[in-house]
Amino acid sequence: MHIHRALYHESRNPAALCFNRNLCYYISNIACDRQAPLRHPAEPRSRGVDGLELMNYVVFDLEWNQCPYGKARENRKIPFEIIEIGAVMLDADMSRLSTFHRVIRPKVYRQLHYRTKEIVNLTMEDLKNGMPFPMAVRDFLEWAGRDSVFCTWGCVDLNELQRNMNFYGLLHLLPGPFHYYDVQKLFSIAFEDGRTCRSLNYAADLLELQEDEEFHSAMADAEYTSEVFRRIPRGLLPENDSLNVFQNPKSKTEEIHTVYNRYSLYVSREFRSKEEAMNDQEVRTVYCSKCGKKAHRKIRWFAAGSQKYVCLAVCPVHGFLQGVIRMRKSETGATYVKKTVAPCQEAQAEAIRRRRDELREKRRKRRHLNEEKLSATS
Repeated sequence: MHIHRALYHESRNPAALCFNRNLCYYISNIACDRQAPLRHPAEPRSRGVDGLELMNYVVFDLEWNQCPYGKARENRKIPFEIIEIGAVMLDADMSRLSTFHRVIRPKVYRQLHYRTKEIVNLTMEDLKNGMPFPMAVRDFLEWAGRDSVFCTWGCVDLNELQRNMNFYGLLHLLPGPFHYYDVQKLFSIAFEDGRTCRSLNYAADLLELQEDEEFHSAMADAEYTSEVFRRIPRGLLPENDSLNVFQNPKSKTEEIHTVYNRYSLYVSREFRSKEEAMNDQEVRTVYCSKCGKKAHRKIRWFAAGSQKYVCLAVCPVHGFLQGVIRMRKSETGATYVKKTVAPCQEAQAEAIRRRRDELREKRRKRRHLNEEKLSATS
């Protein structure tokens, strides 16, 4: 299924940029050992009169169960087992085309967790009459088609879909990473501050959607999510897609460099530890998100948390840049990096300086206190 594949490359040559409206992607030597060819928003496709790509949108929602006997007895390969899939397909004009619904018979957790019972509108009798997950997910992907883009409320559903597929050895049916639309993020950008994460119930109330069905049913939530998505101004879509990296890059040739209109995103290969990652030149280097040129670091990378690093750099043409590195764990336990670089104002640059100095002072005081404790015990 070609659902907005990401491109893998290593070049940051501005001459190699390919633009898709306000999105741009570095394209050069593409190397990928995935089973299906990549498709990316920057590839030529048929377009409507407003220039947007003619594609279908698959808005879906999942419900899942977890170990009813507590976390200690859960299967770590599948902590959340999908028990229902609901989806709505919209065409390029946001007109409703069809729907998809499957109830799934659980294989791993055959009793409902008490919290699941309280939330979902399904009984064990419903689940016993469901179909096996492998059959349901194959039906879903076939229904969705090859030229659709996924839309979900947040990023969790896509991750759990892939985790369940991986458990059954079916992940090859949905090669990744891939682009999708996070409707929760789009709602915040369109109707609020662009940062706050609201519930689907909140969005439905704010937009005064007709709420005929109870929430926390996969089909009902997919319906509500599709109605929210239809109300997002279409001009926001090309510049605000999201990238799912559940299937993170494994090698240097698969590393991702993507540039949006407000920031750049780099997703690294895997490392054995965060220390090894921070010693990698590509991870440490900052490139301007506007021109692609290497920027000079004014403040070196410093730890702003156990899994977060921050730096301040300067592009001679475009000024201050804030770099943020977040350490992530793959499904196999390896470490990889998600690095964003974005322009910032002088006030933001000064805030980064203050934050670095505050953390330095805290570490200095902690070391001094530890030294005093050692002296007192010796």
